[in-house]
Amino acid sequence: MEMNSEKIRLIYDALSDKKGNNIVMIDIHDISILADCFMIADGDSHAQVRAMADSVEEQMQKAGYACKSVSGYQNAEWILMDYYDVVVHIFMHEDREFYDLERLWRDGKLLDRESL
Repeated sequence: MEMNSEKIRLIYDALSDKKGNNIVMIDIHDISILADCFMIADGDSHAQVRAMADSVEEQMQKAGYACKSVSGYQNAEWILMDYYDVVVHIFMHEDREFYDLERLWRDGKLLDRESL
């Protein structure tokens, strides 16, 4: 199964446009049925975390991609956006360190923007 590179690029760029910190993309399609890719980023304030989520939602809607679900938007400590084959995690910095998804999913393959 091939990952949707266009969708991943759109999300990456939307996070980057709002100055998302440490954007990481992990290819998990060989190790999980949850999704093909996890995208993880963090922000310095609740407002920035929400702005990053808003940017992702706006860009994905423009491109015709529907979001299955969004959780955590209200308190903006950890916003999870499920785009079926791509799951986006937007954290406050401290929460990202605490949950350390990169460690939990270390068996996945790290992707870089240029390889998409």
